[in-house]
Amino acid sequence: MEHIVNLHIEKLPEGFYLATSDYVQGLVAQGRTIAETIEIAKDVAKKLIEAQRI
Repeated sequence: MEHIVNLHIEKLPEGFYLATSDYVQGLVAQGRTIAETIEIAKDVAKKLIEAQRI
């Protein structure tokens, strides 16, 4: 099953990007690029959603 999760991505003063979501509680991902941050956020979201099913 595939889910669509809206992300809020902001650039941090240190140059990294931070992704959070109002729709998946606990989702926080940080990366060097927007693309890397989104990929990390996908993995984190998948694990959080799977953990909620248990």
